[in-house]
Amino acid sequence: MSSLLRTRLMATVIPLSRTLMTGMRPAMATLPKAAAATPCLRFYSSPPMDSKQTPAPAKPKVTIKTINRMFKHGEPISMMTAQDYPSGMMVERSGIDVCLVGDSLAMVALGYDSTTSLTVEEMLHHCRAVARGSKTPFLVADLPFGSYEASPVDAVKVAQRFIKEGNVEAVKLEGGAEMSEHIKRITSVGIPVMGHIGLTPQRQSALGGFRVQGKTSKQAQKLLEDALALQKAGVFSMVLEAMPAEIAAYITDQLRVPTIGIGAGVGCSGQVLVMNDIMGLFDRFVPK
Repeated sequence: MSSLLRTRLMATVIPLSRTLMTGMRPAMATLPKAAAATPCLRFYSSPPMDSKQTPAPAKPKVTIKTINRMFKHGEPISMMTAQDYPSGMMVERSGIDVCLVGDSLAMVALGYDSTTSLTVEEMLHHCRAVARGSKTPFLVADLPFGSYEASPVDAVKVAQRFIKEGNVEAVKLEGGAEMSEHIKRITSVGIPVMGHIGLTPQRQSALGGFRVQGKTSKQAQKLLEDALALQKAGVFSMVLEAMPAEIAAYITDQLRVPTIGIGAGVGCSGQVLVMNDIMGLFDRFVPK
């Protein structure tokens, strides 16, 4: 699935590059007469006026109903991160189903050592930029560490800010059964919530670093209990991160909502990848 997302993304990047190449014109005015016969390339920041480009077929707006339909029919769900207008536009043009403004941008875009340093204001700034470029995919944003955990009331307040000020359509939060009440309260005011279990980067210090979760039977049972608790609380989907493929596949089979895997095998309902990792733009990414 990751290779599919890579292919779809690069299928967008390469035509954009070719468009620029076709927009080049010979710069003849300043060349000596002897060199005038040899075409010379001149770079433009926009395609030429006479270029004939066939617009890509418009994809219908992706909604929760779209995601539920895909899940019901066994269609793979694609999700990609974005952190600014250009990356949001690339997700838009790639035909990805869900665009995630992930708090991973703290590391891949802002250079922080972890995601826990990211503030609400920083995250809202990036959400607005992505929303300008990504119109068709369903737009989800991570709630930053420290903004929602203290109480369900805090969770509702910050989630409302992301809908009103960040222009996103849903929020994602990390944690298992202990987040059930928070999720219930957020969804009760009409805000969709995506869950996130397994390796939860906001809690990586407590987990001993960025390590695979669910490798023991006790850990695997806890992951299943967390997934069922999040489903009961009302999430529309959940991310399963960094867990054995067979555990992720089993959890997926037990749920009535789609799972989005990252480092969790191919048995999930869909896959999510960080754009910077795919394109090799993050110096600390080490693929397994």
